[in-house]
Amino acid sequence: MSEANNHDVAQEEPKVKKKLNLNRVDMPRQDPEIRRANFEEVALGYTYEMAMEETSRCIQCKKRNCQKGCPVNIDIPDFIAALAKGDVAAASRVLKDKTSLPGICGRVCPQEVQCEGVCTLNKKGAPIAIGRLERYIADWERAEGISSIPDIAASSGKRVAVVGTGPSGLTVASDLAILGHAVTMFEALHVAGGVLVYGIPEFRLPKEIVQREVDYVASLGVEIKLNTVVGINFSLDELLNTRYDGVYLATGAGLPMFLKVPGENLNMVYSANEFLTRTNLMKAYLYPRYATPIKMGKKVAVIGGGNVAMDAARCAMRLGAQDVYVIYRRSREEMPARHEEVENAEEEGIHFHFLCAPTAFLSDGRNNVSAMELIRMHLGEPDASGRRRPVPQPGSEFVMDVDTVVVSLGTSPNPLIASTTPDLETTRWGTVVIDTSGKTSKARVWAGGDIVSGGATVISAMGEGRIAATAMHEFLSNGAKKINPPSPGSE
Repeated sequence: MSEANNHDVAQEEPKVKKKLNLNRVDMPRQDPEIRRANFEEVALGYTYEMAMEETSRCIQCKKRNCQKGCPVNIDIPDFIAALAKGDVAAASRVLKDKTSLPGICGRVCPQEVQCEGVCTLNKKGAPIAIGRLERYIADWERAEGISSIPDIAASSGKRVAVVGTGPSGLTVASDLAILGHAVTMFEALHVAGGVLVYGIPEFRLPKEIVQREVDYVASLGVEIKLNTVVGINFSLDELLNTRYDGVYLATGAGLPMFLKVPGENLNMVYSANEFLTRTNLMKAYLYPRYATPIKMGKKVAVIGGGNVAMDAARCAMRLGAQDVYVIYRRSREEMPARHEEVENAEEEGIHFHFLCAPTAFLSDGRNNVSAMELIRMHLGEPDASGRRRPVPQPGSEFVMDVDTVVVSLGTSPNPLIASTTPDLETTRWGTVVIDTSGKTSKARVWAGGDIVSGGATVISAMGEGRIAATAMHEFLSNGAKKINPPSPGSE
């Protein structure tokens, strides 16, 4: 047989399929007995060797389901392939092409229902740990003291105001800055980051990580004005009629919801928003080093079943509570919190009471909460959320002794901007109405994130920001009329 024929035979030999490795690399974590008494990050991150082992599991499938499952369309197979070669800098460049917040997303995004949820290996029960690899890359950059910055387009001469510096606002700001537009962000608080700094505890998302990624957005040329409340310092119309060609609203949803039951105004009944803001943003967990105390008893009840409820419960444990109870009106299966967060809470000694809900809070006679009355539930037919509706069981009431309550039922947008902008259409829940591109009813104004959804995830807010930024860029490139008077507050 000739050499050529031998070559033909070799070509006809079937390719050996890569064997599926279903041994997902676990993330090291602090021991529960140690971490329940500190606010240091629970998840410790991959080592280089762990990251390399996990990347080796990726089969680089052609369908790229993981990328399709990502709300900001990160080129996931590409960054994993670069990382697998040991080129972390190249992997970072791939990430930064689609996201300005990899260190944040790698920690708090629900990958299990997004990119990892549609990973081909998930059919076998062991998806690639995409979020952990994303975090590894971001942490490597931080440790090396470097930051990959994409090429920035030439100036368009157009200016955009972004109201709010949470994940949606930061995404729009970075996208538009890279595309050559001048961006100014307005933040009501004294620090940028929105819910990332006031809502998520240090042990889940260190504020150093948030600040680094805010600094990255600023390094793209974005101006950030703190302590500025749009709706008070300037109206939306003032922004539009002075310097800015377009505005993006990303003020989040910071108005807490309550149960509306007797005794809810007693002392020591907090909204989760207040409890977490005092703990995280105002650093009550470091009192007296920081002058923000938080008054709390020994028996704490947290009402709700989402990630915010888990955060509040785990903070209460770390702040010195002897017993922390999570009260949820549905079953464990219906809980909206990430499984990982529920598991962490259980390991730290949090008690869960399912299928019950408060009907009243009882006073100690001095206007402090001393107990709560609850009623047991059973699950009926599914409601609008797709989950089975909790139905009260008459005669099943019981009383639980508590001395602190944290109500975590969700939030709605602050009505300040809507109340000062009559031509901005909102729903009866106070959320801003948008079309599929993020455009509001008001000319030259887009919106996204929790001000539209009423409360969702970091990555979904970023996804809405990415869509709006694309539409805004098209408008600024083709239809915006140049406006150049002085900016509000620039005098």
